[in-house]
Amino acid sequence: MQVETATKSTVAAKQALPFLDLKAQFASIRGEVMAAVTRVMESQGFIMGPEVAALEEEIKPLVGCNYVFGCASGSDALMLALMALGVGPGDEVITVPFTFVATAGSVARLHARPVFIDIDPATYNLDPAQLEQAITPRTKAIIPVHLFGLAADMGPIMEVAGRHSIPVIEDAAQAIGARYKGKPVGGLGTFGCFSFFPSKNLGGAGDGGLVTTNDPILGAKLKLIRVHGSRSKYEYDIIGVNSRLDALQAAILRVKLKHLDAWAAGRQRNADRYRHLFVERNLTKQITVPSAPTDCVHVYNQFTIRVQRRDELKEYLKQHGIPSEIYYPFSLHLQPAFAYLGYQPGSLPHSELASTEVLSLPIYPELSEAQLNLVADAIAAFCGAK
Repeated sequence: MQVETATKSTVAAKQALPFLDLKAQFASIRGEVMAAVTRVMESQGFIMGPEVAALEEEIKPLVGCNYVFGCASGSDALMLALMALGVGPGDEVITVPFTFVATAGSVARLHARPVFIDIDPATYNLDPAQLEQAITPRTKAIIPVHLFGLAADMGPIMEVAGRHSIPVIEDAAQAIGARYKGKPVGGLGTFGCFSFFPSKNLGGAGDGGLVTTNDPILGAKLKLIRVHGSRSKYEYDIIGVNSRLDALQAAILRVKLKHLDAWAAGRQRNADRYRHLFVERNLTKQITVPSAPTDCVHVYNQFTIRVQRRDELKEYLKQHGIPSEIYYPFSLHLQPAFAYLGYQPGSLPHSELASTEVLSLPIYPELSEAQLNLVADAIAAFCGAK
């Protein structure tokens, strides 16, 4: 037993590839990034300022919005959008439970009630067919999530929301650059919310976020809310928060923004290669690959497969030096933090089943053909060893 344990530890220690190789990304843009950092350090202007203003202007075409505001995180972007709508106690906000906690957490932080509806099992995104029945007189907003880099089915979502005059907040934290029927995510609803967490396709050197809108009145409100509700120094029109994007982050993001299209193309290329490799190895019955609707541009922040015996496969890959991640192992409606909402096991079956079957594989653009083959070969070996 001791020998077996030592051998497994040795194999695991010899990691064949990282899950995400930010060092490789940095190596390719090191000179540009260091020049940007030096520029900010020499200016000694660290809070907001020209770097943030320039990033906001440069990113507008990508998100299809006229009003774009950097903020402290993707979580804050959601909260700022909700605050701009006046969401508070007694209000309800419809969203999905198969997502990162910030989606529903931002609602709960404002003492409103998250109302969960189930996902489409093919896309992991909000199922529009379940939306209308969840609407009540207390519904103040709808938050669809563009999970893993694939746009939610925004056409029917916006149709239902429009009939009921309910604002839509797009949680596009994982989907910058994604498109739905030719239009960029973030500009389809009332607000778009993005994250610049380092693991995102456009990631900073720490936390950061972005909130967008095409409504000038809501845009003016957002601009106030993120700086304590202040229009001028020490004068406060409304109650706001401190949620500003640092100049250092903005400068780094401006460098990375120029490379985003090429990086997205690399992720798309690797996704296509995975699909081909799984077909070559006769894995199509054992592995369900991500949905890729033809009217959407998927940017693959994650390449998430579905597989039975998921936990066994994850451990097998680990023992062969291949990392993987589970997004997400627990649906939010069954988490202790949301127990007060009263959901029970079985109430949202597609979200619950997905949490037992999903597994995300390395997908970053710097992956080599040999590394992709290594992942596919390991999965094939596992599926064939029953």
